Amino acid sequence: MDGATRAADAAIRFYQARLSPRKGWTCAHLVAHGGQSCSAAIRGTVLAVGVWRATLPAVARLWACYQAAALLATTDVQGVCCCGGIPIPFRFRHR
Repeated sequence: MDGATRAADAAIRFYQARLSPRKGWTCAHLVAHGGQSCSAAIRGTVLAVGVWRATLPAVARLWACYQAAALLATTDVQGVCCCGGIPIPFRFRHR
């Protein structure tokens, strides 16, 4: 594992352990589709292929999370998407 991959893994683990539990919302992709949160999925990709080769899949995953937040915006459960620097409100209706 190269230094950049180790640094990215450490940053993601720090986010998961210290920041994510305190922010008060969950990943919109996880809420809408189940499976892993974006941070868990991106961390797995980083560990599997390295930080540089994980860049495009990470961007694609965050874009999918953004789209999930837009989908959830038309429903009833409220929260905020974790994508990017601007929190994106969403709601999710259980049917």
